[in-house]
Amino acid sequence: MRFPRRLSAVLAPLVGLVLASGLLAVTIAPAGTTPPPAARRTNVVTPGDFTGYGFDQCLAPDQRKMDAWLRHSPFLAVGIYISGDSRACREQPNLTPAWISTQLANGWRLLPIALGPQASCQPRFPRYKDDFKINPNPGASGTYAIAQGQGSTEADKNVDDALVLGIAPGSTIWYDLEGFDLTDTHCRESALRFVHGWTTRVLARGFVPGMYSSAGSGIKMIDDARVQRPGQFTLPSRIWIARWDGIANTSTSYIREDGWRPGGRVKQYLGGHNETWGGVTINIDSNYLELGRRSVADAESWCGGLKTSYWSFPRLTTKKAKASRVKVLQCFLTARGLYAGKVNGRYNKQTRNGVAQWQTGRGRTAGKAFTRGDWVSFLAEGSTPVLKVGSAGADVFRVQRALNATGRGKLGGSGVYDRRTESAIRAYQRARGVTVTGTTTPEVWAALAAGRR
Repeated sequence: MRFPRRLSAVLAPLVGLVLASGLLAVTIAPAGTTPPPAARRTNVVTPGDFTGYGFDQCLAPDQRKMDAWLRHSPFLAVGIYISGDSRACREQPNLTPAWISTQLANGWRLLPIALGPQASCQPRFPRYKDDFKINPNPGASGTYAIAQGQGSTEADKNVDDALVLGIAPGSTIWYDLEGFDLTDTHCRESALRFVHGWTTRVLARGFVPGMYSSAGSGIKMIDDARVQRPGQFTLPSRIWIARWDGIANTSTSYIREDGWRPGGRVKQYLGGHNETWGGVTINIDSNYLELGRRSVADAESWCGGLKTSYWSFPRLTTKKAKASRVKVLQCFLTARGLYAGKVNGRYNKQTRNGVAQWQTGRGRTAGKAFTRGDWVSFLAEGSTPVLKVGSAGADVFRVQRALNATGRGKLGGSGVYDRRTESAIRAYQRARGVTVTGTTTPEVWAALAAGRR
């Protein structure tokens, strides 16, 4: 990641830490042991299964900025620098256990990053008087044992720092190995042994090891080791490729396509630049993530397995009503307590009575027909969470159905907020004359709930 603005510091290991929220004392355990459960008791594993956009910045943004970007930006993941003596931003006024838990509770996917010892031939290090590089001495055995030991020691430090912040075991910790001269044998081999030691120890501590580096140096180094020296090294489970080609995917010509797939790649596709969302400007790097199972949604179960997602939801009348759509209407009316009959696809009197009750209760004109505007409002009804690429679940199913009802969707109803869903939201926002972001905000929900097409 780009110098000199990089790397977030976290609280250095202390004998104890008083949490700002609640003054709860948390004692930091010695390296290799697990701190008390209170430090991580409610936080989810991060980043989890996810496909979507992320950003990273040197300093963890304050809450006002995080809230504005959650609401308006396309990003749902954020890289934060939590550990390592060589990081540029050692002072982190915002990065606390409370900040971590708040972002996770709000739906952000966090990418905790550590930057400690760097490759011996990296010219910009050491940065301070109290940090150091990876030892390039191969030793009598030629195994670079000192470098491997450094990696193991650094892993304990990084894991301990993560636990103090409340980052749950099972989460991914990313080691930032800045670009270096891959042709320098001792530099490369000692860096590889460091990564081996670090990865082995992170796994032993119950976290997932990930590694950030430039496509043509650190990432190529471990990809070559994977293919040319299989089984000789414990390699990171996930890779974060720095390749500023402007393409939001996880591919690069520097490494083979088969490695770390599926679900093991992030790409930093755009370097430092300013972006403004919700009136808040932050200097960021942009990333695209494909991790774990990627974004997935559990299958819905309505009325005994009834299909509820269609490309269109036409007007229903006593003379013209598609049975399949009437079944959807009857099923959802039943869930609202407005229909007690059979889900039989007949637009009968009992169904029309339920429709009239719903229309009247929502301030809509009650009539014998169920209009396309009614469909939009009916299908969108519910909570109003912010949704964006990477979101998945019941709320996404709901907005996909509502978008289809507007005539701007033709979405398959996957329950995953993918780029097609984002594109449909952009089209809807343009049609409604509001700021086009591709993010489903409460304003979008309000327009859908009002039946606006």
